[in-house]
Amino acid sequence: MKEQYRILFDPMRIGKLELKNRFVMAPMGPLGLGDADGGFNQRGIDYYTERAEGGIGMIVTGVTFPDTDVEEHSCPGVPSPTLNEHQFVRSSREMTERIHAYGAKIILMMSGGFGRVSIPEDQGAENPVAPSPIQHRWLDKTCRELSIEEIHHIVKMFGEGARTAKRAGFDGIMIHAVHEGYLIDQFAISMFNNRTDEYGGSLENRLRFAREIREEIARTCGQDYPVIMRFSPKSFIKDWREGALPGEEFEEKGRDLPEGLEAAQLLVKYGYDALDVDVGSYDSWWWSHPPMYQEKGLYLPYAKMVKDVVDVPIICAGRMDDPELSSGAVRSGMIDFVSLGRPVLADPDYVNKLRAGREADIRPCISCQEGCMGRIQNFSLINCAVNPQCARERYFAYTPILKKKKVVIVGGGVAGMEAARVLAIRGHEPVLYEKSGALGGALAEAGVPSFKEDDRALIRWYEHTIRQLGVEIHLNTELTAEKLAQMSYDTLLIATGGLAKTFSLGSEKPVVDAKTALRTRAEGLGDRVAVIGGGMVGCEIALWLAKDLKKQVTVVEALDRLMAVNAPICSANRDMLERLIPFTGCDVRLHTTAVRTTETGLLLRDLKSGEENGIAADSVILAVGFVPNDRLFRELRDSDEIYALGDCRQFKNVHQAVWDAFEVANHI
Repeated sequence: MKEQYRILFDPMRIGKLELKNRFVMAPMGPLGLGDADGGFNQRGIDYYTERAEGGIGMIVTGVTFPDTDVEEHSCPGVPSPTLNEHQFVRSSREMTERIHAYGAKIILMMSGGFGRVSIPEDQGAENPVAPSPIQHRWLDKTCRELSIEEIHHIVKMFGEGARTAKRAGFDGIMIHAVHEGYLIDQFAISMFNNRTDEYGGSLENRLRFAREIREEIARTCGQDYPVIMRFSPKSFIKDWREGALPGEEFEEKGRDLPEGLEAAQLLVKYGYDALDVDVGSYDSWWWSHPPMYQEKGLYLPYAKMVKDVVDVPIICAGRMDDPELSSGAVRSGMIDFVSLGRPVLADPDYVNKLRAGREADIRPCISCQEGCMGRIQNFSLINCAVNPQCARERYFAYTPILKKKKVVIVGGGVAGMEAARVLAIRGHEPVLYEKSGALGGALAEAGVPSFKEDDRALIRWYEHTIRQLGVEIHLNTELTAEKLAQMSYDTLLIATGGLAKTFSLGSEKPVVDAKTALRTRAEGLGDRVAVIGGGMVGCEIALWLAKDLKKQVTVVEALDRLMAVNAPICSANRDMLERLIPFTGCDVRLHTTAVRTTETGLLLRDLKSGEENGIAADSVILAVGFVPNDRLFRELRDSDEIYALGDCRQFKNVHQAVWDAFEVANHI
């Protein structure tokens, strides 16, 4: 271990609870981890235990709901400590005892509910509640105002839930939250709270809900039972359903820092033992769920402001996977605990590997949010794009082999490298062939922009890992059907990636595809670039050109919005990128198609009016999609044991490439 990281492994207390190190597993929605009776299922037990075994000092579960009467929640959705107390205790006790065996602590997160941000597909969205009759975040509905009796009922259920959690072996509670614009936070923010009773008006009244919850838990569990508050000192809300971007000048309509710091002091006065600090809201949810377009450690300045005005420990997440950054933040007194969410989905052994000085072995999170938030949104499951075993540890364990096989892998992109990794771990003999001089495939091109640093890190991790496993690698070697016919092997995996779609726009200006533009770093494309295609690839290229290379960019999209037809992704990523394009100065032309290049640039046609007009451009980049590069697979598809992996099978994303490769390689 590097000396500067040693402070991360110093014990520290939250209240009277001593943690073995400064690492906390951040709370993430436990979708798919609950059973039909309100307890944790086997997936959930294995998922949290795996992170404890990996060295985390304290685990915070994802959200659970003590109340399902005032605001309905689908069951089974997430666990509930009050739905079926016996089942919750039984399943939780198995989990907490296993976690404690590794010297880790575990905290149960309990929520007051969603309120105006209830998920449209959930039961709570049918009759949404809020502090006042206000607009719903997603739906064109007005929320129903909670009665005082309903508030008291929710408070009472927090006490009952905490008592059950304590009996089940949990070491404390985290309240969800005066953070991100959830129900308790809606009470705390004057924009959402128009009440004139004791729960509205002054800041103290708006925090009364949070205060009464802390008092009720003290009554049922004792004052010494630790209770932590998830807390956002700033909302970044410009208006209803409108969030602010980093660096944007705006008038804060939600909670701003002066009131946020005052609220932090009041919460500590009410008895909260620690504050888990972030910023943002569901109106600006790229802050609360930061994509790769946000900086690493983005919450640190706000956490430091809170730490300066309170005397309890401060926990901080927010792209904190860089140990130099996190250890420096602890050493300088900005924070007390480093909270890792997505990084320990990607690698549950992050902490143990760091402690052992094996940084190169840590599989990086790429902040894509496709396997975690994207799957939660679309499929009510938490997983990880780069770790197919996440939340499926028992069921997707490595399959023992009965007979060692030689497996030839054609293509050194993500799918090919993942297949090689899994095969080598299981005991097979993978041999990897890559026609270029480097591994990485399409991810190497996607990783060119500055904000895709984690893509580059993932390539380094794969290359390090498969070499460490002794995988035989042949670079600058293109295999054909004829060459393969002369080779000896048992199984053939084709992972030859995808090809960019192209079409002719004339020859007046240079026209290149997205892969070529990235691979050549836009060399020779001039200062004014038109990007045809407003999907994720086109938008990321436009952001790279405008932000990193300072070029004038026009994005041309035939549909009515940017990224309209991308595969399911986390909306925080999509929404932030969609807003960043015009914010960085890109000219966006919707309902528009490219006709041809001209001497001065590019001729466009408005698809609504049919009118044609020209724009100035020195070059054109085509970002209109990809097709599988499956020629070799089709030539050999009658072979005895052959599989197409990743983009060669169907062009999607890193997530699908990794999962395809894992599934096939784990069952050969």
